[in-house]
Amino acid sequence: MSDVICWGLHAGRSGEADRLFRQQNRIGIGWPQMGDLAELAATRTAFKARFGDVFPDEKDGAIPVKAGMLYRFLHEMERDEIVLYPSKITKKIHIGRIKSDYRYDPSFLRGYPHQREVEWLKEVSRTHFSQGALYELGSAMSLFQVQNYAEEYLAALEGRELVSETEDDDSVSLVAEEVEQITRDFVQKRIEAELKGHPLESFVANLMEVMGYHARTTRDSRDGGIDVIAHRDELGIEPPIIKVQVKSTSGTVGIAEVSSLYGTVEASEVGLFVTLGGFSRDATQFAATRSNLRLIDGEEFLDLVLRYYDDLSSKYQAVIPLKRVFIPEAVEEAADG
Repeated sequence: MSDVICWGLHAGRSGEADRLFRQQNRIGIGWPQMGDLAELAATRTAFKARFGDVFPDEKDGAIPVKAGMLYRFLHEMERDEIVLYPSKITKKIHIGRIKSDYRYDPSFLRGYPHQREVEWLKEVSRTHFSQGALYELGSAMSLFQVQNYAEEYLAALEGRELVSETEDDDSVSLVAEEVEQITRDFVQKRIEAELKGHPLESFVANLMEVMGYHARTTRDSRDGGIDVIAHRDELGIEPPIIKVQVKSTSGTVGIAEVSSLYGTVEASEVGLFVTLGGFSRDATQFAATRSNLRLIDGEEFLDLVLRYYDDLSSKYQAVIPLKRVFIPEAVEEAADG
């Protein structure tokens, strides 16, 4: 069955179309505002034009993707091809065969009027499949063609064992890395959008507090000067006093700005420069030769935010909403002998 085409399909973010899929033996896709797709010319251009008319506020980059899924559901899917449905209700992978052409029927579930009949052939536990296969089926798209791991799903349908239980799965680490990167990108975008200027200074002060310091912001108007004062003791009279400058730009901070901060730092004090961007080589070399000067670039700043996230003020957790989850980590097996 290696030439058989497999389609992955989701039933909505919370599985709202599960009854349509499993009880009515139909698969469906949303965007009911599009009307009967069979009335559109059989071209991607026609589908994109219609989608843009119906959803004028949709981002330009998203229109080809979403209109393309509708086009594929009608014009690329064919009878007897395989459909893979990861149910959020049963927690299993349902494998079926497409049994009809496209039909427009909003009578059972108005939000999913674009339908095809399906014959469900088998349901398989998610644990049967490799992490890579599950990852491919977990696509963010509502409809997509399964390619990289199609043979694994077809083997499960036929009762063949394609992947051994002890097989190393490199995709485990890839999944973890991608989740981590998506999270970092999200945090950075939220900080850049919501905490520009003085709000970022207050955020840095709160971060330093949960790291064990006493910290306070200085006057709002001192752009380019000292933005945060921090110290270990409660009264702020024991050295070292930490003078912090905060830059909310994502550009490169040069040696002039770093040396300017250092010019305000006494011998018994420490200078700390925090930026969402990076530092020039000259600035980095300048700091490396001074034991009481520390630079924190955007990457290290994100590391600290994620490490101390649970202790941040609820105000900032609301700005950067995150949920703690467990993600897989690749297992390194000891060498024999």
